[in-house]
Amino acid sequence: MAAHRKPKPRSLTGSFTGSLTGNTARTALTLALAGAASTTLFEGSVQADPRLTPAQVKAKVDKLYHEAEVATEQYNGAREKARKARGAINELQDEAARKTAKLDEARTALGRAATEQYRSGSIDPTVQLALADDPEEFLDRVSRGEQTAGRHANEIKGVREQLRELEQLRSAAADRFDELQDHQAELKRHKTQITKKLDKARELLASLSPEQQASYAAGEPGAPGTSDTSGARASREMPRGSLKAPNARAAQAVSFAYSALGSPYVWGAAGPNAFDCSGLTQAAYRSAGVSLPRTTYTQINAGQRVSRGELAPGDLVFFYSGISHVGIYVGGGQMIHAPNPSAPVRLAPVDSMPFAGATRVV
Repeated sequence: MAAHRKPKPRSLTGSFTGSLTGNTARTALTLALAGAASTTLFEGSVQADPRLTPAQVKAKVDKLYHEAEVATEQYNGAREKARKARGAINELQDEAARKTAKLDEARTALGRAATEQYRSGSIDPTVQLALADDPEEFLDRVSRGEQTAGRHANEIKGVREQLRELEQLRSAAADRFDELQDHQAELKRHKTQITKKLDKARELLASLSPEQQASYAAGEPGAPGTSDTSGARASREMPRGSLKAPNARAAQAVSFAYSALGSPYVWGAAGPNAFDCSGLTQAAYRSAGVSLPRTTYTQINAGQRVSRGELAPGDLVFFYSGISHVGIYVGGGQMIHAPNPSAPVRLAPVDSMPFAGATRVV
């Protein structure tokens, strides 16, 4: 039986290494391992991101903050539209409830009238006339009945009109509900964009040393979020001798902006303790009894346009081609604004960002 066994298969590797001398095999193995190690190192060097300099980190963070602010203003706009749609739905539902109650009253009245007519009409009029004690009285009743029938016809027409109006209200409410759902989906998209960009910015900032992070938060000339170096931003009161606003409401808005110095930036916030850029300007003028729209790209159209050379305290100043940032001018080439999540509400030069225009609200 043993003579008929098939020979055991030999591996190619074993055959190859077995044909080499010990030194040759060791040399081949060493070269193979070295090649594998160099390949791994090469691939790692290609995949690894080069270490960013503080200046590069700052540039990337500035860009992410700007993109997040654009998305924030879009979020604010969508939220305002959702708020209006929700308010319209509530108004339509209230009106529909009122019309439904009125309709129910009219239908109840018609039901009582129909019941009375059925009861009185169950006997033939000629029989009623024959049995009546006073035929003249019966004829008078018939005449009044004809008048009543005509009046009920008008009521029936009115009920039908109310039914049509109620159906229109319900259809309008359904349309606004669909609109609300679209705005809510838009809100979710913008919120996701903002969160991703801010998370990435935080990761980049975490790669800096504490001193470098503090330097970024303090601001640098020409960078978004730049603060002045006069120390004025430490005071939450309007400095003496500052330029006067053109009217009392603008002066109140400027005073509010000074009182907000040091407040944290929170996207989507409009006070009382935190703000984003358009939320700060809206809150400032709200304190003066002036209603501003919620977003930068609507606030720029909320007053009279003024040139940069005509700026006066209380004017709104806007930045970037997409009108994605706003501050409130306080005089002396300075504004107060809410820069970004790394910096609180602060004073900054108007020329620290690309100027896009200005509006005098009052």
